[in-house]
Amino acid sequence: MRPEHESLANARLDDLLKVLLRQFKRPLAARDIHLPDTDTEMLAQNISTRAPEMPLQAAVRAAIADAVAESEAVLARWHLTFEQALRTEMDAIPGWETTAEFLAIAEEKTNAELRIAVGAALLAALGDLRHANKLLSLYEHDPLDTDALIGKRLLSFALEIDADAANWPQRARASLAAQQPPNA
Repeated sequence: MRPEHESLANARLDDLLKVLLRQFKRPLAARDIHLPDTDTEMLAQNISTRAPEMPLQAAVRAAIADAVAESEAVLARWHLTFEQALRTEMDAIPGWETTAEFLAIAEEKTNAELRIAVGAALLAALGDLRHANKLLSLYEHDPLDTDALIGKRLLSFALEIDADAANWPQRARASLAAQQPPNA
């Protein structure tokens, strides 16, 4: 394990959730959800203890899902899905000629990927698994990436499976498949 992942691997779940929710402070505020530290702490605690859902959780989940969709739309401008974006180098992205344009597009692409990855992880922790396959793709793309480890941890929490299992991706896929209604 990379040294920078030690704190991630050992952080309490509610502490990790607080950090991730704070990363979404601006996108949530843009959707009229303002989370002071006390609400962030309460929400993280409720999620980590699987407490009954409160109205704030539903509102945060909807806002995060909206932010993820917005970021997917950013990638779609380049005809990329999240999974394709992970594998696409910047020199393959059209629309830039100057260094400044390159850097602006690179920042936009990176921010969209990050928002989707962290958003999908938070959504999983909030019980919304619609983006779970993105977390699996992220992990399989680079299992040592910080966002991949966060996704793995929160998806494992949501599915109630062992994140340290040697065959984790297969277990996660099987658990997701078992939760899908027939003909879905």
